[in-house]
Formats: sequence, structure tokens, C-alpha cells
Amino acid sequence: MTIEQISVFLENKPGRLAEITKIIGDAGVDLRAMSLADTADFGVLRLMVDNPEKTRELLQGAGCVVSVTQVLAVRIADKPGSLAGVLAVLADAGISVEYAYASITRDRENAYVIFRVDDNDRALRAFGGRGITTASAKELFNGG
Repeated sequence: MTIEQISVFLENKPGRLAEITKIIGDAGVDLRAMSLADTADFGVLRLMVDNPEKTRELLQGAGCVVSVTQVLAVRIADKPGSLAGVLAVLADAGISVEYAYASITRDRENAYVIFRVDDNDRALRAFGGRGITTASAKELFNGG
């Protein structure tokens, strides 16, 4: 199963990230994970939030360029080597990882890693054959 990720294109200037997080925080949006990648002129902020539609509307209303992407949230055991096992499954299936980042969770025995891959459907089939489970948005926010 895939879940929605918000991507925001930001000017690379002081205070912009604070502004964005204040907008969503003031609106009561729960932020579960984020990743920020930058270049000299702009950054791409990726967010996992409990209400992607509301977040998209808020940020577009604030003049941001926003997109919604389907990604995979993979539940892995919170122990050494778990991530390597998931990545090996993707590599064995010939699936490229475009990017990945971790998510906080209330579940103390598992971790969640957000993956953007070149083929979600093939990744899901590869995971299913190896006992790797993806998380729903509800699970990601409620911890299981």
C-alpha cells in the first residue's frame, strides 16, 4: 500500500522552513516525518503529515509550489541490519530507490522508513514475497 507525501519547493533563505512548519503547526496538522534536500537556490521539503489534503491547500494558499507523491512506508524491526534486508530485496528485484528517510513512531519495536522507488507496484510485490510489510497512513501515525 502507498501513502501520500507532500513535497514543497522552497527558496533557500533563512526562516523559510520555520515559516512552513508554523503554518502547518498552527493549523493542527501532525508532522510525522520530514526530509529536506537543498541546492544553492532552492530546497525540496518532503513531509509525512496526518492530513495531506489540508496541508497541500494551506501551503498552496501561502504561495508554495506543492506536489503530492505516492510513497511506501516500510515497517522494519528496530534492530541492526533490518534496513539492509529491505534494501537487498529492492536491489534483487531491480528496483531503484530514488530517496528514503526515516519516520518517528510511537512503536518502540519497529521503525518506519519512507521510500520513493521507481516502481511502487513491483516493490510491493517484492516485499510481499519476502514478508516485508508496508504501513498505512493510520499505522504510521498511530504506531501500529
